[in-house]
Amino acid sequence: MAQLSKDLHRFFIEEPPADQVTLADVLELAGERTFGFLLVLLALPSALPVPAAGYSVPFGIVMFLLAVQLIAGAKTPWLPSRIVNHAIPLSRVQGFVKSGIPWMQRIEQFSKPRLTTVCTSRLGRAVIGIAIALMAISMMIPIPGTNTLPAMGIFVTGFGLLDDDGAISLSGLVLCLMGATLTLSILYALAVGGTSLYDWLKYSFKGLLGR
Repeated sequence: MAQLSKDLHRFFIEEPPADQVTLADVLELAGERTFGFLLVLLALPSALPVPAAGYSVPFGIVMFLLAVQLIAGAKTPWLPSRIVNHAIPLSRVQGFVKSGIPWMQRIEQFSKPRLTTVCTSRLGRAVIGIAIALMAISMMIPIPGTNTLPAMGIFVTGFGLLDDDGAISLSGLVLCLMGATLTLSILYALAVGGTSLYDWLKYSFKGLLGR
């Protein structure tokens, strides 16, 4: 079973390597789980219900590169050295990790290898790669409402890749589909005017709360 929460807590909280961390450090920690590990960690800041300004675009670019490699059938990821060696302040990473660990622990409770073809077959990984690529593009759009749900889709889908859990990855793909629908709705509303699905849901939710 995937124990990502324990690995991240130990690496970033209990025994931090330095005042700054790089993707090279993460790659060393990931071992054979590289694709899923990176996708979960990179999607985490935007998937959490906390401010994450400035991360959606650069992390979205990296996740897009990873998605393209999944589509191409790569077994291990490749990233430019400039990206791999770019340093991020440890304190920022620790904040996201602490907020994300409870969510990871919930998924880990029922994560196990099942429907493995979804995560291990060439077709399954290509479909996952396409979905992640589209969600990464959505995250890079500088419009409110196009970040969180796509990031959640990548987060859950990547978590399934960690443990070859096709059921979790399929759940993530459903979130990706919802994220694509929401993003297209927002873009359509901006293009032709009118109320987007995002606005409709927001106003409906406020109505239920009596606000």
